[in-house]
Amino acid sequence: MPTTHHSAAAERHLQAAHAHEAAAASHDKNDHKGAHELSMEAHEHSREAHRLSEELAKQALTTK
Repeated sequence: MPTTHHSAAAERHLQAAHAHEAAAASHDKNDHKGAHELSMEAHEHSREAHRLSEELAKQALTTK
């Protein structure tokens, strides 16, 4: 379980990367439905990572 916002964002980026790799592998195996589902999962992880990164940026600006 991530202990900081930084590690939570980093974890989401890693999960997105893994899902993208899995989607590519599924696509190579002609499993287009599975590839699409994994791509959607990757997109959700990317969106969450972006949200967490935006929060961190806002916090950094307010603590200066």
